Amino acid sequence: MKLTFSPASPFARKVRIAAIELGLIDKIEFVPTSVAPAQANDDYSKITPVKKLPVLITDNGDVILDSYVIVEYLDELAGGGKLIPSSGPDRWKVKSDHSLLQAMLDAMLLCRYENMVRPKELKWQAWADDHWSRAWKGMARFNEKTDVLSRPLDIVQIALTCVLGYADFRYADCGWRKAYPNLDAFHERMLSRPSVKISLPPKA
Repeated sequence: MKLTFSPASPFARKVRIAAIELGLIDKIEFVPTSVAPAQANDDYSKITPVKKLPVLITDNGDVILDSYVIVEYLDELAGGGKLIPSSGPDRWKVKSDHSLLQAMLDAMLLCRYENMVRPKELKWQAWADDHWSRAWKGMARFNEKTDVLSRPLDIVQIALTCVLGYADFRYADCGWRKAYPNLDAFHERMLSRPSVKISLPPKA
């Protein structure tokens, strides 16, 4: 299998962590791929018109889009039910929590684009502030989900780790550790896992 990725992508990091935890990392070839607003990548657009990372290309050439769907595919390859519950109410709770975390990452990424990439004369600060608020309030919600923070490893914990890691990477002075001590303790525990430590993004 081949996975398109960037070391800076929290979405690709999620898949890398999952692949390590599922024992499938040696079956995946990582293909460095660059995507950025207003920059063409015609070759990658042929694989996925939306130019998002990551994409998994299976051994038979099928293209699987979206980090969650890729993790779900890998989880099934590993026997199913290891990172995502196979059925029942817990499955829908996990999927819902993950959707919130995915939206938080999207909001943080859009906020970064607005502040760092958009031309100064076109910036809309209120729009960026609104997106950051979505991520920040999402952290507040997970800070109170002590059951999520303490249970055995699953896709929600992996995604939350990627949210917090991206906050460190792109918003190092945002103060999430002081504001959310439960998340801080959770993140420190997660850093003891080799999959989390070796997948840390490069220093900004």
